[in-house]
Amino acid sequence: MKKLITKEAIDLLDQLIATPSVSRDEGATADIVEAFLKTRVKGTVERIHNNVYVRTPHWNDSHPTLLMNSHHDTVKPSASYTRDPYEPTHEDGRIYGLGSNDAGGSVVSLIAAYRYYEDTPLPFNMLLAISAEEEVMGEHGMRALLPELGHIDMALVGEPTGMQAAVGERGLIVMDCVAHGVRGHAARNEGVNAIDIAIKDIEKLRNFRFERHSELLGNIKMTVTQINAGTQHNVIPDECRFVIDIRTTDAYSNEETARIVQQLLTSDAKERSTRVHASAIYEDHPLVKAAIATGRHTFVSPTTSDMALMHGIPSLKMGVGESSRSHGADEYVLESEIVDGIQGYIDYLASLSNVFLSK
Repeated sequence: MKKLITKEAIDLLDQLIATPSVSRDEGATADIVEAFLKTRVKGTVERIHNNVYVRTPHWNDSHPTLLMNSHHDTVKPSASYTRDPYEPTHEDGRIYGLGSNDAGGSVVSLIAAYRYYEDTPLPFNMLLAISAEEEVMGEHGMRALLPELGHIDMALVGEPTGMQAAVGERGLIVMDCVAHGVRGHAARNEGVNAIDIAIKDIEKLRNFRFERHSELLGNIKMTVTQINAGTQHNVIPDECRFVIDIRTTDAYSNEETARIVQQLLTSDAKERSTRVHASAIYEDHPLVKAAIATGRHTFVSPTTSDMALMHGIPSLKMGVGESSRSHGADEYVLESEIVDGIQGYIDYLASLSNVFLSK
């Protein structure tokens, strides 16, 4: 069976690559995933927007539920592509094409592992969900899907990590700030310079240290990344706008972090969103124990994923391919990575079963 599901996984990846699926316009690849699952799994395949999911037929309400998730949407192809991004090309052991690495390899490998265990009662319920709009964290992706899935105890998220175990990733808040001054003539020392107010606030940000520290993710990092003020050289600006990029941790909620920053500054500060949360799990969690037992090393990921939207759900990110290939030109995944990814997920689920059975 393993040879069959591996061959069909690679064939499915070719179909996904050949079908444009840029975020918010990935209906065609959702159709492909839905049709594939309907002909090969026993559970009822369901869909909301362009998210496709199925529950194991051996569902047991007394067991914890594992969400097995990856995404089928892609970014737009880079202008520096030298190949057709929608032509799945097998060359020297590589499969070229947009979305092959991020995250098609993980999608097809997770599906294969789910199929491998579908007829096997496990000490947890498998819930396979192939989601949309991950690249933009859109309103019709994981944000719409999660409420439909019911209670979830833990999640395995397929993203390119070289099949190593990302046990955490920082969250993100972007804050738009406005320092207010008083307009005046520069030659007459009139007015209150909004730039001076902004500079003082930026210095506060540089020197501020949050009281709590994350054991896994470290300290919250705040960086001013944009600033704009003034209309002409002889006018004291009455407004200075700046943007703060805040990389959050599990030591504070995003909402708490935003409030602390607002109280710190003289300038008005407004967060664009607080939905991209930090994610962190520690060595005593079954997801991490299972990863370590299969020889995976753990690390904190520098990139975000749908884990950021799984508030309160312990999540581990592990998948096929390498993050360094994502979003670049001439994206590819190795055929051997698909083979190893399928076996890696199969071994990981066996290890996770052993962890639960040993309790």
